[in-house]
Amino acid sequence: MKHAEIESFIKSFLVFFISLSFLSALVFWYEYTQKRHTLEEAIFNDMKVCSFDLKCSQFTFDFAPLHTATLYVLNQDGSGYYALFSIPNSKYALKLHLSQEQFDTRLEQTQHTLLQAFLITLFILGFICVLFSLYTLYPLKKALQLTQEFSRDILHDFNTPLSSLRLNLSLLKVSSTETKKVHRMEQSIERMIALGNNLRSYLEGHLLQKETVDVHRLLQERISTMKKLFPDITFILDDTPLLIVTNSDAMIRIIDNIVNNACKYNKKNGSVWISIHPQNHTLHIADNGKGIEYPEKVFNRFYKEHERGLGIGLHIVKKLCDELKIPIHVDSVLDQGTHFTLELHTLMLH
Repeated sequence: MKHAEIESFIKSFLVFFISLSFLSALVFWYEYTQKRHTLEEAIFNDMKVCSFDLKCSQFTFDFAPLHTATLYVLNQDGSGYYALFSIPNSKYALKLHLSQEQFDTRLEQTQHTLLQAFLITLFILGFICVLFSLYTLYPLKKALQLTQEFSRDILHDFNTPLSSLRLNLSLLKVSSTETKKVHRMEQSIERMIALGNNLRSYLEGHLLQKETVDVHRLLQERISTMKKLFPDITFILDDTPLLIVTNSDAMIRIIDNIVNNACKYNKKNGSVWISIHPQNHTLHIADNGKGIEYPEKVFNRFYKEHERGLGIGLHIVKKLCDELKIPIHVDSVLDQGTHFTLELHTLMLH
């Protein structure tokens, strides 16, 4: 199931299960109080029978001053339960007493039975809630599936004319005065392709087939593409080599989105620094652009601080980093720049 489906299932299950469990607990508590009251009545009836023939071993006998107000009533004190019964022509009453330990022993049997029934009920309710949650999830799952299928079809049809445009532009011979226009068209096509790749990553995720990736060479290739899109940005890449084992397509999406943002929200003639620190196996991407006001929110879906963009690029970055087990951190200061750090120690080639 997709993340949204899992979240919806868990929330639906918890709402149903907690609500029904609370109602069941109330019912069983009421049943417990009734059983306790029934037990007390049974004890009192046994005491009444015992007061006639005194043939009972569970009660202790004693005499107490006669108070008619307390006769034939089951009472409780710190030592247990007792009842007073009148003795003909006497100023004393017969007192029959049941210890608290004996009462608790008889009550524990009832508690154990009710607890077993309650746990069985919870198990049955849990199973019913799972089925009901799956049933309520079906329309959402079907709607998501239809949306994804529609989006995949659009992406497939979208890539065909874009690829044709890119190919024909590369073959087109134009005068020097038209070169800038063609270059802008190429930039627009590359950005549209990047958006399509982001959407595909967002919809489908990656199978995460692992392979050995040369990070430095990958960075060189991506910077070469970015230079065409952002010719006024200066890219500074160190020469440190680093080999990791990961999914190359997912790694490309991560680097492209971070570097694209560093260029898109940079100042005029700004710079982007990309460096590899082999000592602690980290990749750093920094810029001297506009900065981010709320860095802690940049990975939230659809969050953006500028009108440009859709607000899903960095959300996809975080999603892919989580899948690849790459811790990612961001630091930013307004009007000074932003610094991303990717910890690659879990992907190191051993």
